[in-house]
Amino acid sequence: MASRRFQQVDVFTAEPYRGNPVAVVIDGDGLTTAEMQRFAHWTNLSETTFVIAPASREADYGLRIFTTTEELPFAGHPTLGSCHAWLSSGGVPHDADEVVQECGAGLVRIRRDEGRLAFAAPPLLRSGALDDATLSAACTALGIGTDRVVDSAWIDNGPGWLGLLLSSADEVLALRCAATPLKIGVAGRHPVGHDAALEVRAFYPAGDATFEDPVTGSLNASLAQWLTAAGHIALPYTATQGAALGRAGRIRLDGGSNTTADGTIWVGGSTVTCISGTVEV
Repeated sequence: MASRRFQQVDVFTAEPYRGNPVAVVIDGDGLTTAEMQRFAHWTNLSETTFVIAPASREADYGLRIFTTTEELPFAGHPTLGSCHAWLSSGGVPHDADEVVQECGAGLVRIRRDEGRLAFAAPPLLRSGALDDATLSAACTALGIGTDRVVDSAWIDNGPGWLGLLLSSADEVLALRCAATPLKIGVAGRHPVGHDAALEVRAFYPAGDATFEDPVTGSLNASLAQWLTAAGHIALPYTATQGAALGRAGRIRLDGGSNTTADGTIWVGGSTVTCISGTVEV
């Protein structure tokens, strides 16, 4: 074992302990996959990351992302939290305005934008309408009828999300999810006058149970790609997530000057360090 720099960063919040934490081992080089997975299982957070030297000359750093049970090619809040930890630990990007992260999904661009970090939403690996059996299974797990669903689609950008759009934020907040092998993202509109457009919830399996993620960057990225393309919402907008768990996550989905000519969507939020020191790994 070796002493390695470590941070636990709260993501999608400027107020500590109100967003979604990620554990970041900043000196991840030299660890085996098994050692990384064992440490991620021990932290018992939704994701733990390891900053490593990149293979690509275009990247500023490499990142490996683990849940308690598996490695992910990409995840949103770990991307922002890891970038925050890397920068605050002395990392210097090639470009002062943009950081390039290398992960299993490829190169991910991250911008510093008015005190927030924002990542470029990666392309969807799977899209298109849900088949009837999958939609029915998702609705059964959520305890609702299929008639309550305004629209649905595969919105997988790595973790395996499927998306459901309900008619209101209140309907989303009232959900209770039973055990299911599906990774389900749900969104509903806040009423007119609210300072955010959507309420979002994310449910994912872990062993024989289903858990809820407090604030989910990858899901909000793919929801924005799907909902804007389908004409349900326009950029820019703010989504809230975590209220059902006592959190207060805020995710900014940017358009206008932050949307490139190729249609890239930027997914941003505040980040704050809650724990800083070293770990023996």
